[in-house]
Amino acid sequence: MHVTLIFMAALMGVVAWWLLKQSVNTRPWEAHAHHGSNEDFSGRSLRMPDARIGLFVFLAVVTSLFALFISAYTMRMELGDWRPLPDPSLLWLNTGLLIFSSIALQWAYIATGRDQVKTARNALLVGGFFAIAFMVGQLLAWQQLVEAGYYANTNPANAFFYLITGTHALHLLGGLVAWGRTTIKLSSGSEIASIRTSVELCAVYWHFLLVIWVILFGLMLST
Repeated sequence: MHVTLIFMAALMGVVAWWLLKQSVNTRPWEAHAHHGSNEDFSGRSLRMPDARIGLFVFLAVVTSLFALFISAYTMRMELGDWRPLPDPSLLWLNTGLLIFSSIALQWAYIATGRDQVKTARNALLVGGFFAIAFMVGQLLAWQQLVEAGYYANTNPANAFFYLITGTHALHLLGGLVAWGRTTIKLSSGSEIASIRTSVELCAVYWHFLLVIWVILFGLMLST
């Protein structure tokens, strides 16, 4: 339970910090300066694109989902039939791949802020490559365990491993859809300013999934 509380507090803290950062960066007097223009100001204190708000609401929901998984995991492992399965060494490599993917997405976001189209495109491609490599690595890790006889229905620890890692992989797969759309737009000649927010949100999502994976991997290693 302590792990769950720390996990939820850390992730929720990151979400709250980012929202507060956006609020601080919004200058109310700038909106008044545009009075009389054709722009429509809604009067919201947080003048963020709806995509940003939607993403962080989604991240809050995902945080709660994984917190429940971790809570169930820590409670279930206390029972006598719990037999931890060996962690495939491949998971260490996969963790490194996800770290590089996250770094590349951050690199892409920085490049968009500098209007460096070629650099942003290359960084997006590198980030996507490492993310796909991570997915392939996870599949290979599952294959190794299955070949060794660690099936999901033979032990609760096995079932939790496949459930947690599979759910994380599904969320990364969803992120790859957004990454693909953003990369195609940039490669097709779209104005870099028009996709800057999309690149930023991809980077934030990758960082979030990296934090979740590190916590999950650490939890599995500790058992």
